[in-house]
Order: sequence, then structure tokens, then C-alpha cells
Amino acid sequence: MLTFAAAVFFLIVTPGPGVLSTAGVGSAFGARAGVRYVMGLFIGTNIVALGVISGVAALLLAWEPLRVALFLASTGYLLYLALRIATAGAKIAIIPAVREPGIRDGLALQAINPKAYAVNTAMFAGFGFLPDAPLLEAGVKLLIMNAIWLPLHFAWLGLGIWLRRLDLSGRVQRGINVAMALSMLLVVGLALFSLR
Repeated sequence: MLTFAAAVFFLIVTPGPGVLSTAGVGSAFGARAGVRYVMGLFIGTNIVALGVISGVAALLLAWEPLRVALFLASTGYLLYLALRIATAGAKIAIIPAVREPGIRDGLALQAINPKAYAVNTAMFAGFGFLPDAPLLEAGVKLLIMNAIWLPLHFAWLGLGIWLRRLDLSGRVQRGINVAMALSMLLVVGLALFSLR
């Protein structure tokens, strides 16, 4: 169970669409909008987890056209987000400050977030610790994942809010934007590599 918890921690804490966009919402819109967005991500990630546990995700993703469409939508979104981050210039703007995102936006991101599906599939298909009680194991895993997921996402939200408050030079802000964009491109690269 400790191995499972450690794997969850490292899979969630690493940059992906959810945590990077959470930091972006915090930097662009502040705490109130950030909390709403995180709640949408939270609901969405649990819907994805239940889809993985029940096998519905496997059935849907077994249909080649849907799997390809979701993959193209998610990688396209990640490339778009990386481009927006990299070209934000000398202002930390992980996402464009057009309107405050909310619960619906977090839900929508998780629906096409390849990392959400990959993490949940890895966690629920592996790391068995109650082989004689699979439903109990799934329930315990959900509790552990959520107990780790929530504080990590709020930490990323706090990072975004903190970055917003700093008076950083334009050069440093550009460097942060480029590092965030490269992180997103790494996620895209890993997704493409997983197709092999």
C-alpha cells in the first residue's frame, strides 16, 4: 500500500495538464476561481477513475476512432497550451486571462486529459494489495489517491497564486514560461512514445 501511495504521489506531482493549468488559473485569476477549477478537475478525475475501474473507459477506448479522436484532441490541446505558455512573453501567463475558468472547465480538461487516463489505469491495474477483495482494494485506492490528489493540486494552485504576487523580472518570467511549455511538450512526447 505504501508503494501504491508513493507511485500516486509521483505520478500526480509531475507536470501534466491538470497541475500546470491549475497553477495557471491561480496565476491568472487568483484563489476563488482556482478553487472552482480544482473542484472541476477533482470531479473529473474521479469520473475517469470510476470509468477505468468499471471498464467503461476500456470499452470506449477499444473503439479505434474514438481513441484516436481523444488522443488527437488531448495532444492538440497540450500543444496549444504549450504554445500559449511559451509565447506569453515577459508575463507569467500560463493560461490566457480571458475569463475565469470554473468547475465545467476542469471537468472538460479531465475528459480529454491523457495523463488522467494513464495514471488511473496504471494505479488500478497494478499495485495490487488486496487480491481477495478487489472492490475493497479499488475503494481504498480511491481514498488514497484523493487524499494525495487534493493537497497536491492545491499546492500547485498556491504556487500559481504565489507567482502572481512576485515582482519578477521579465527575463525570469520568460524563463518560467519556457520551462512550463517544455514540461507540457514532455507530456506530449511521452504520450506519443506510449503509442509505440
